[in-house]
Amino acid sequence: MQHSSFSRQIDKDLLGKFDAEILSRTPHFAGGDKSGVIENATPLVDLTDALSECARAEYGIRIDSKSVRVFGKLDSQIFGGSVKVRPAVEIVRDAIATGKLRSGQKIFEATSGNFGLALGMLRDLGLDVIVLVSRKLQGGVLDELKNEGVRSVNLDVDICPAPGLKIDQNLVVAKAAAANVREQLAQLGLDTAVFDKNRGDVEALLAKQDVINLAKLLAKMYDGFCPEQYDNELNVRSHETTTAPEIDQQLKAHGYSLGDFRIITAFGTGGTSAGLAKYAQAKYGQKPVHVVFPLANQDVAGIRTRDKAVGLRFYQPKLYGGEHEVDFEAARGLLRFFAGRGYGIGESGALALYSALQMINYGAGNDFVVMIADGLQKYLADLEVSVETSDPLEVNVQEANSKQPSYGEVLWTHAMLVPREEGIKLVADALGCDKDKVKVATARDVQALITTEKIPAGINALLPKDKSKTLLVCMAGGTSLRVAEVLAKNGVGAQSLTGGIMNLSQTSNRQPEDLVQVATE
Repeated sequence: MQHSSFSRQIDKDLLGKFDAEILSRTPHFAGGDKSGVIENATPLVDLTDALSECARAEYGIRIDSKSVRVFGKLDSQIFGGSVKVRPAVEIVRDAIATGKLRSGQKIFEATSGNFGLALGMLRDLGLDVIVLVSRKLQGGVLDELKNEGVRSVNLDVDICPAPGLKIDQNLVVAKAAAANVREQLAQLGLDTAVFDKNRGDVEALLAKQDVINLAKLLAKMYDGFCPEQYDNELNVRSHETTTAPEIDQQLKAHGYSLGDFRIITAFGTGGTSAGLAKYAQAKYGQKPVHVVFPLANQDVAGIRTRDKAVGLRFYQPKLYGGEHEVDFEAARGLLRFFAGRGYGIGESGALALYSALQMINYGAGNDFVVMIADGLQKYLADLEVSVETSDPLEVNVQEANSKQPSYGEVLWTHAMLVPREEGIKLVADALGCDKDKVKVATARDVQALITTEKIPAGINALLPKDKSKTLLVCMAGGTSLRVAEVLAKNGVGAQSLTGGIMNLSQTSNRQPEDLVQVATE
């Protein structure tokens, strides 16, 4: 059983690894200063012209792009692949810091895909993740879970019902489902004697299709940890304290105010909508968040219909500016349109963006921020559309070394740290290039580039004049990846070195702190 709060020991090594390998690559306030710049912010992209073209081509609707403004918040480009990375980082870090999660424990969670994929980031920390999933998930989602090292227990039940949903209990079906779960847990190396002691409770939850509480029960049975994304207040807090101010900062950099925009988001657990709404209510005294659901008979990956949201802890209509049930079949045209142009927009993001289009068409608003929760890859099999491809934004050391002659420059980009002489030499040696080829951007310029999404003159002067690609390096790869994204948006070719100087330092006898220093300009 789980340890009491009085006997919890904090796994400091695990916490250090988490901060270095995951927190450093995901959105967070630089230096922990809540009034500072958010590092690793995901792109806030102006989609107005693209949406206008889509409206005309797919729906015969004309939008005056001069009178509207639509931004897409592309959490599809976050390290880990989806908006669910944000609560996963908040919840897991808190669990490690409070001793609820330690090395060697297993993590159990119910997921429709993205939260499980986010937990897959923990694989490199030596944490074993087991997720409960429905067989209704797209094959692409199951494939991604497997590729990320996430082990799954497949259930012949709906993953989305609210806890305690009242349905006719079919104990025969529940017993068969329990036997199936037992067999799969045995295949994962878990002690079936523990399962047998708790079989009655398992069958009762399966009879109600209550997969959410089944994950909690398994974590308790096997002395593991359950993030409890559907009930954990840190889910909401991650969006209230990071996602919302991040959008606010980005809109200000574009010359706008969050107080003038409606925010549209689909509903999964409700954490995103509740967190954004609480921030906007506290800072602007407004209710700008509009929540989108598919029609009651539609199955859209990762999100709920309205009837299945009712009763969940984070379904809080009093916080919203509006609720909308939208036909996903109508939104498919938009999804195909944006997919064909290389945008990383998944099903829920397409539904939310289509809702913005409808609101504009019916005069219900002109200025929107649309949450793009995840990317396209796992839905491609069902889309039947050709997608533009380009070179990846990240490369590992071996790939970078082999391609080194094709890079015009190697550029250090970090918003707080700069390399010492030893750090520059290590980068050059690892890539097989001359030390003079490694340039260093100022922390101030890097901060400006990330915040404004425009290239400062100082960085522009360091980019190759012959338009060849630039290899970007930073501490752990998160900031340089964000810089690569911004450069790509501005038509500049660049790739980020995975793991940054922290990975390179593992091949030397130097500690990372010996290779970098705090920027002094």
